[in-house]
Amino acid sequence: MNSKRLPMPTATIEPIARKKAGLPSAEALIAAVRREIGDAAPDSQTARAALLAALRQGLKDARIAAEAELVANRRGTRCAQMLAAAQDELIAAAHLWATRYVYPRENPSGAESLAIAAVGGYGRGTLAPGSDIDLLFILPYKQTPWGESVTEYVLYMLWDLGQKVGHAVRSVDDSIRMARSDMTVRTATLESRFLVGDDTLFNQMRERFETEIVEKTGPEFIAAKMAERDARHDAQGNTRYVVEPNVKDGKGGLRDLNTLYWIGKYFYRVQTYPELIEKGVFSKTEYRAFQRAEDFLWAVRCNLHFLVGRADDRLTFEIQQEMAERMGYHDRAGMLGVERFMKRYFLVAKDVGDLTRIFCTSLEFAHAKKVDAFGRVFGNFRKARRQIRGEPDFVLEHGRITVADDEVFERDPVNIVKIFWVAGREGVMFHPDALKLLTRSMRLIDKKLRADERVNAYFLEILTSPKSVERILRRMNESGVLGKLVPEFGKIVALMQFNMYHHYTVDEHLIRAVGVMADIANGGLKNELPLTHELLPHLSDVRLLYVALFLHDIAKGRPEDHSEAGEAIARKFCPRLGLSAAETDTVAWLVRYHLLMSEISQSRDIQDPDTARNFAQIVQSPQRLALLMILTACDIRAVGPGTWTGWKGSLLRALYYATEPLLSGGHSQVSQRDRIIEAQDALRVGLTDWTPSRLDAYIERQFPNYWLRAEPELQLAHARMIDAAEAKNSSFAGFTSIKAFEGITEVTFYTPDHPRLLSLIAGACTTADASIIGAQIFNTKDGYALDTFRLRRAFTSDEDEKIRASRITDMVKALLEGRKYLPADLGVDSRYNRRLKPFSVPTEIFISNALSDKFTVIEISGLDRTGLLYHLTRALSDLNLTIGSAHIGTYGEKAVDVFYVTDLTGGKITSKVRQKRIHEALEAVFAPARREKASA
Repeated sequence: MNSKRLPMPTATIEPIARKKAGLPSAEALIAAVRREIGDAAPDSQTARAALLAALRQGLKDARIAAEAELVANRRGTRCAQMLAAAQDELIAAAHLWATRYVYPRENPSGAESLAIAAVGGYGRGTLAPGSDIDLLFILPYKQTPWGESVTEYVLYMLWDLGQKVGHAVRSVDDSIRMARSDMTVRTATLESRFLVGDDTLFNQMRERFETEIVEKTGPEFIAAKMAERDARHDAQGNTRYVVEPNVKDGKGGLRDLNTLYWIGKYFYRVQTYPELIEKGVFSKTEYRAFQRAEDFLWAVRCNLHFLVGRADDRLTFEIQQEMAERMGYHDRAGMLGVERFMKRYFLVAKDVGDLTRIFCTSLEFAHAKKVDAFGRVFGNFRKARRQIRGEPDFVLEHGRITVADDEVFERDPVNIVKIFWVAGREGVMFHPDALKLLTRSMRLIDKKLRADERVNAYFLEILTSPKSVERILRRMNESGVLGKLVPEFGKIVALMQFNMYHHYTVDEHLIRAVGVMADIANGGLKNELPLTHELLPHLSDVRLLYVALFLHDIAKGRPEDHSEAGEAIARKFCPRLGLSAAETDTVAWLVRYHLLMSEISQSRDIQDPDTARNFAQIVQSPQRLALLMILTACDIRAVGPGTWTGWKGSLLRALYYATEPLLSGGHSQVSQRDRIIEAQDALRVGLTDWTPSRLDAYIERQFPNYWLRAEPELQLAHARMIDAAEAKNSSFAGFTSIKAFEGITEVTFYTPDHPRLLSLIAGACTTADASIIGAQIFNTKDGYALDTFRLRRAFTSDEDEKIRASRITDMVKALLEGRKYLPADLGVDSRYNRRLKPFSVPTEIFISNALSDKFTVIEISGLDRTGLLYHLTRALSDLNLTIGSAHIGTYGEKAVDVFYVTDLTGGKITSKVRQKRIHEALEAVFAPARREKASA
């Protein structure tokens, strides 16, 4: 702390904001109301109603003025200050009326005094349109009838205005006692701002707060605020790159700037942010970045509240497009206006992160108190400065890497990359001086440096070092070095894709994907990704996976296909890293086909031999298959929380195991007849309690296709279920199997076949809010359907999953018996459909007879909605098509549903006329959603 005690500062509102607020002063408001009520008593209900009407109109005018200023000039901080200034006058007017006319004091005692202070964000002189009004009513030492009456009058006036008011009534002693023990109260007291009343009381509280609390608790306060920040970030996903960010509480949001404000007031006694320049905490450039970030974030938050008409700080997909238009962002080649707006948002969030890091490390190194960059109090500092063996250009200062002198980068620009390599090797964090010097040295990263062999060797080693790669890449990205070193990467920094599938910006996704690979290499995720750990030791060069993962989405945001464009980038970039022609070819191939294995495993029938054969023709080698398998797993896991499931993993493994023998040459050419006999023999082994004649009769009921396509454990479950149903003389049965590792629940139905059975089951699942991700459909020779549906797990408890499955089974039975009916507009008013309104997905229908020997494959993609599968299967039924299997995929707002079908005779759909009719009928299923969107 400073040896000379400075008075604790309070926030102020800029005069121009008060001037533009559009509200008369409190005195002017009072005078106008007096004129309006004429001879009516000031303490009458008539007078109160007139005052309330004047305040309500004043509040309305102030909000209109603030919104107009925001739309015209996009100055967020000014808008927030205008709203706060208007609120000041409203509260002052209510207080003046109460103390002057309703509860006047003729001979006031010392106890009959009161001060009203703004706290919270309002105390900082800013308000969002939907913010709570946080007030502190300060009393001298105890509550009196007069103080209670005035407090109630002001509060009821604000409540009648429809405002959300958070308030506390405390004496000065109570305020100090609670500030000492409660960090929330301490923070509120820190940012309190006098509004109206007895300023002696307010000043007394502030003075005691400063001398009794602030001067003695600096490190404790910072530690608490940083712990709060970390907890808040964890709750919001601990990244500033989530695609539906929280403007207030998210990482890189306004609350992070507030944290700097609190610490600045506590440690540096600043009243305004510019004073941090004088204290040496920020440079002028850094302060301008701070100012721009604060203004932008306030503009977003205020616009958000105005648009939704309430306090809502999450920038959801539903509002992002309208927000982008309101803030002047329009579509450009390869990028939507909303994507340009969100890119700006994430760049600002990154700036906030940089400023927070600079601020906190300045505390650590420039301040007398021993507080680290995360606010934790050190017991003892490590040795101040020491050499790094073999590295004369770099030193460790307080355990952080920095430059030996200010000319290190000028003298040899290679050091710009080398410092990251050394930091990764030594496992150390960065000193703020090094980060500042890196920022000033960006001009040194030019074409010549990018081509330097040493630079590229260092970068390749950074990229392929599992112990440190994710941390170092993220630090390179945040410092700006990565985008300058790899310009193609710079183009996707802070780039979001306007869809519900991707949770992070493209650059964050790439870094996380590399991080997943590093986690696997370090021995992690063994339970989640067992096959990757089996494959890893057999790879000839694991480095290629890191490079491919770093590049796989690097061409996003361009007009052309990002996989093809990414392949071209890889062919130019890999030789820069020193990779051979063969290695470059492998990486380029992986980038080109990085989506292939995921698409095939989730949208094709893996039990159909043609699926693996067609896939093998593209892959061509066991080594590429293993690389693609691992890359696909890393890619999906890095998309976001919950995107990777055990079910997706099981599909990938099944495709791998079906394809690997075709590429390794170790497979035997087993005939279909042999495979059928093998499956039937396996069933006999599992049903040793059945007589041979009983087994023969059951096996004879199934078509050959059943033995080729149903999994052995499913065949066994089917047999047990059918046997139990027949023992009860029942023609309907249901069976549930919980697959915990895959994260799915299987529900099987056995019933006389029905032309719309599949659509009825899909409808029953919709009513139970169950998400179907796959279905296998079989018929017996005696006219029964044997259908197994795979549902995405919704509950942690197996018992709850079984209850939901039982509800679906009962619903299907009731529908088949005609006891219940499904509405024609099933799912139309669902919350999920409302969330999808901002999105537009083109409908695509692809009909192929080349993907399977026995089936016509229909692939349908378009805008997802509740009940879509019900309507699609109903349309297929109306077209007299028999569905052999269904593969249901959802990628955010995009549905990709694939059906393997035949006609009623079991043949493929070869007629062009009939294919056209199928196309038109399926396209019509999406038409209502398009019409609704067009009329919205």
